[in-house]
Amino acid sequence: MGKLILLGFITLLTLSQAKMVDGIALIVEGEPVTTAEIRAVQKQMQVSKEEATSLLIQDRLQKSAMKDVIIAEADIDAKVADIAAQNNLTIPKMQKILQEQGTTWTKYRSSVRDAMKKEKFYQENVVSSIPAPSEDELKIFYRNHQEEFTIPSIVNLIEYSATSEESMKKFLQTKNTKGIKSRSVKKSTKDLNPALLGSILQTQDGSFTRPLNAGDKYISYKVLSKQGKVNMPFEAAQGAVAAKWKQQQQGKALKDYFEKLKTNADIQILR
Repeated sequence: MGKLILLGFITLLTLSQAKMVDGIALIVEGEPVTTAEIRAVQKQMQVSKEEATSLLIQDRLQKSAMKDVIIAEADIDAKVADIAAQNNLTIPKMQKILQEQGTTWTKYRSSVRDAMKKEKFYQENVVSSIPAPSEDELKIFYRNHQEEFTIPSIVNLIEYSATSEESMKKFLQTKNTKGIKSRSVKKSTKDLNPALLGSILQTQDGSFTRPLNAGDKYISYKVLSKQGKVNMPFEAAQGAVAAKWKQQQQGKALKDYFEKLKTNADIQILR
């Protein structure tokens, strides 16, 4: 997925260079790549001219390969709603924030569509070619990359609770604490269940976790800070190890896929 994000960044970067008058360096499947774009990628990503050119070729090949990928409007609506929910925002509030940032709603939806097209293309053409790892493969990967599987030892939180999910969602949107109970808590990560630990680790300091159903109440934590460092045992880290292994394999598979495309692609080098 990281490579897709990278290509998305390149697309935005090259669009920003569109108004610059400069020569066309090469044409990939009918799509031009200018010398201005190459210089921009070199500068922003701190890579050589050769690497920048290769990344831009890959970007154009991906655009060509994705031209027939279709995303339904209803799927875009659902994705936008999910993004808003993850950030504890209503759609109108989200639209207002984007407008204040100078991004139109149409442009934002278009960026979501492009990201979904990339993901669909990626899942269908790259991920499906990667075999599932054995437990032994994951253990070897874990031993060779143990430094990547450390987590904070302590988390400082404010626990907010409400009697209903609706009340909790309203609190997260308005931050009005009427009818909401709160208390400061300090927890050792080794004592947290995996689901809660994962939610807290994914939440930035100063932000709130998604509402959690605790049976008789709904809880959200405001993450104040994370302290210390501790290695996760393989059993606890196995899900994260599998995700990292998959990410590495996907990077290799994506590179191989585009190398094969490049072999048969119409690429005209002009300068």
